[in-house]
Amino acid sequence: MQGPTRLGVLVVLLTASAAAARGDWPHWRGDGGNGVSLTARPPVAFGPDKQLAWSVEIPGKGSSSPVIVGDMVFVTTAVPVEGADGMLDFRLLCIDRATGRERWSRSAVKAVPHERTHETNGFASASPCTDGTRVYAHFGSRGLHAYTVDGTHLWSRDFGDMTIRNGFGEGSSPTIAGDVVLVPWDHEQGSMLFAVDGKTGGIVWQTPRDEPTCWATPLIVDDPQGVRQVVMNGQRAARGYDLATGKELWRCGGQTERPVASAVAADGVAYLASGFRGAFAAAFDLAGRGDLAGTDRVRWSKDHDTPDIATPLLSAGRLYYYKEKTGLLTCVDARTGRPHYETARIPGVGRTYASPVAAAGYVYLTDRSGRITVIRDADALEVVAENDVGEGVDATPALSGDSLFVRGERRLFRFAAP
Repeated sequence: MQGPTRLGVLVVLLTASAAAARGDWPHWRGDGGNGVSLTARPPVAFGPDKQLAWSVEIPGKGSSSPVIVGDMVFVTTAVPVEGADGMLDFRLLCIDRATGRERWSRSAVKAVPHERTHETNGFASASPCTDGTRVYAHFGSRGLHAYTVDGTHLWSRDFGDMTIRNGFGEGSSPTIAGDVVLVPWDHEQGSMLFAVDGKTGGIVWQTPRDEPTCWATPLIVDDPQGVRQVVMNGQRAARGYDLATGKELWRCGGQTERPVASAVAADGVAYLASGFRGAFAAAFDLAGRGDLAGTDRVRWSKDHDTPDIATPLLSAGRLYYYKEKTGLLTCVDARTGRPHYETARIPGVGRTYASPVAAAGYVYLTDRSGRITVIRDADALEVVAENDVGEGVDATPALSGDSLFVRGERRLFRFAAP
């Protein structure tokens, strides 16, 4: 089957422009994949008794992030089925943005997970994604499921069962590129990157990956030669693939074990990092081809204080990332890698799973306890506000319009600026 055509690329660009104009947050890293909203103006000081527009209980358990399109908020969860030992109902919920009321809820599949998961992970960790017409809920071994935004089921595709390292559980999120959904499938037996037709669920292409378990999410980005690339992290190598064909364009080794952090990119350069049992971060020139190791296509690299779980934030030419799973924050010049500050202690932030996000000149840093500290998006570290939503937070917050959406252990919060 042929890959995306020039018309398909135009659709991608027009869809992205429409999302940006509406202020949507269609993917767990926002429109563009870098963790930034260029239009949102959310509050910087908030909490259960401050700037709370609404909060709503989400049944079951999940650490997937909410995504927003227009007046709809989508979130996934896994709900225990009463009377059925170990069985979970994997659900996609649509929440009204203005009121917090549930518009609809769809059961994608009911199943007993074939593997355990880490004590800090659930079975609904992959975030949904949407193009404003369709919304995709990915439950890993329980399949990829497509719906219209009004809740009509379109198709489901089962890729089989994953075998995850040490039974840590699944969690990589899909990404949309026009009418194609990119599905990462890195595990211990037969890793793959799938491109799925968003209209039909058919396989456009599939590319084997010589990789063990990796929890990263694909990033779609244009390289300096006008080629749309799919950039993926990996334990053996960071890689770029041609979106049209799935062909590997470049690779570079150096990553640490079981990467989790996803790529970010701007101005023809992609940034990838990992930080478990080692440290690695690098800036890759997307015009490069073949093995980039030891070439000038690797603009700069780091071998200390790099992130593990949380994906870096790329905003206004600055790259922000934590040290491992701590709250020690580093900010570097994305072009040169030179630090503005390194391993700075952030009040209220000590242990991190959620990735940093930014809007309107501020960066939001989330601790697993539910404390969210806001700093200035600037070369110098300046703490602006310290907040607490009142329950644990592992999901990355979403930014849209006047609002910050936070998915906690039990509830989904919308905090809105006055």
